[in-house]
Parts: sequence; C-alpha cells; structure tokens
Amino acid sequence: MKTIGVIPSRYGSTRFPGKSLAPICGKPLVRWVAEACLRAKTLDEVVVATDDERIAAAVEGTGARAVMTPSDLPSGTDRVAVAARPEDGDVVVNIQGDEPLIDPALVDRVADALRDDREARFQMSTACAPVRSAEDLAAPSVVKVVTAADGGALYFSRHAIPFKRDGEPDLASGLWRRHVGIYGYRGAFLKRLVATPPCALELAEKLEQLRALWLGGRIAVVETDELGIGVDRPEDVAAVEAVMRARGL
Repeated sequence: MKTIGVIPSRYGSTRFPGKSLAPICGKPLVRWVAEACLRAKTLDEVVVATDDERIAAAVEGTGARAVMTPSDLPSGTDRVAVAARPEDGDVVVNIQGDEPLIDPALVDRVADALRDDREARFQMSTACAPVRSAEDLAAPSVVKVVTAADGGALYFSRHAIPFKRDGEPDLASGLWRRHVGIYGYRGAFLKRLVATPPCALELAEKLEQLRALWLGGRIAVVETDELGIGVDRPEDVAAVEAVMRARGL
C-alpha cells in the first residue's frame, strides 16, 4: 500500500484567479500547503496537481512533486485522480490547495482511517468539527454531516441536519457537526468515483461526496477541532498572515 497526498492547484479561480501563487508572508500559498503536507508522517509522496507551469515552479525544492494536468478537468477530484494514478490498494489524500495552515496531524488521521481499516469497511474518509453557532448551522456555505454509530457518514447537506423538531438545537451536545474539506480515497474507489457521472443528490446539493454515498461507498469521518483557514478571496490574505504572525511563522 502506498499513501499519496495530492494538492489540486488550478490557476483559474472565480473569486481569486492565481491564488495558488498569492504571496503569504513572502511565500506562495501553494508552497505553504506543500510544506505542511510534507510534515505528515503517513504520506509516502506529496504531489501538486496543477495546470500551470508557474505553480509547478513555486513548489520546486520543497520535496513535493508537481504533475501537470489538463485545465478542463471537471473537478478537483478528477485532477487528483489524474495526478495520483493510484493502484487499487493505494490510499490517496485530497488536500485543499488554499489552506496554508493545514494540520499535518489531520492529514495523518484521514489517511489512517483507511490505512488502519484492514477489513476495508470504508472506501473514503474525511473530517468534521463541531458547529459552534446558530449562524453556521443555518448557513448553506457550511456543510453539515451526520454519522452512524461506527463513525461512517450517513449524509452531508447544506441544510441544518439533523432537524430539531422540538425547541432549538443544543449545539453544546456535539450532535451538529460541520464537514471539513479533506478526503481520503482507496485507489480503486477513487477511479470508480471519477468514472461515474454526478447523481441527482450531488446536483441538488452541489456536494460531490454525495456521489460516493449514492454509489454505496462508506465514508469514515474523523473528528477534529481544527477548521483551518482558507484563502478564498484576496481579502483573506491579510487575515491568514495575521494568524501566521501570531504563531511565529
């Protein structure tokens, strides 16, 4: 079994074109992400899947390997599959390319949810964190997840799930959790996933992980308090830099 970490890093972005190259405390965003992933203990290789030679050049010397992928791929998952080219038994971890403060320990936990699952009960893995405010619970941009007794995902939704029939949700109970966008895949299932067109559930919610559940795949969900800080718009750069300076980075 080989464990491959892949960072999809496309130049085009609706809100922030070229954000992978945006300087964060003097270093390109994608380089911060790659260097964080290289500190993960489970990854045999870190790959940056990109469509731009400038992004490939930005990670030179880090120890990560840049792989050129077509610009017109339909999703980041497709870019990950093309770049990783996994064997069926491999584990592939899809790491967001816009989170310079990604926790290497979280990468390890998502990978280990599949690596340690010797009976292959789960075909994918991801993460969740507590919902801490009524605003986040109501926000469609904050994806919610509910899980089974064994930690497998039952459903993901932009709606506030589970629905509290009587009274207000008790967020301190831990019942309401938000999805954290990092994914692990078994190689065989990743290939099956990208070969399958989007299903009606995915199209309705605009959530790709619903395709995996629709196919009958099981997704292990690890819990974390680490939400990460993403760079989605130009104005996010200053906020991230402030956190980095506070941490002495």
